[in-house]
Amino acid sequence: MKSYEVHRHIEAEPAVVWAALTDSDRLIAADTGIQRIDGRMELGDTFTLWSEAVPGRGFKTRVTLREAPLRMVWEGGLPAGLFRGVRSFTLTPSAGGTDFVMREEFTGPMLALIWRNMPDLQPHFDTFAEGLGRTTEATR
Repeated sequence: MKSYEVHRHIEAEPAVVWAALTDSDRLIAADTGIQRIDGRMELGDTFTLWSEAVPGRGFKTRVTLREAPLRMVWEGGLPAGLFRGVRSFTLTPSAGGTDFVMREEFTGPMLALIWRNMPDLQPHFDTFAEGLGRTTEATR
């Protein structure tokens, strides 16, 4: 297993952060590194996400958990579990706002091969958390 993770304290209540996290237009406008989302981010739905991390390539992603306003999970990858990415978003109420954690775990028999060709996603995770924080803190 390989993973990336980012933590950020956001000076806004979890419901405010959740509203931005689940609104594709706001995610794009917030300069989170997401360029486009086609589809809905509702439980059980599949959507395609385009990111600055891999320009020009869309990733089919499915929402497998959605517990407003505290947790959401997206899953995607190759057929038969050859390569799988599971991205979780956790919002924990804390003094003065929300502790936000985004983590993605990669698994599967093709992980070693694909990992060698993947860009370093940590800067993109950092950009996502900063953009989400800026857009939600500005609405306070």
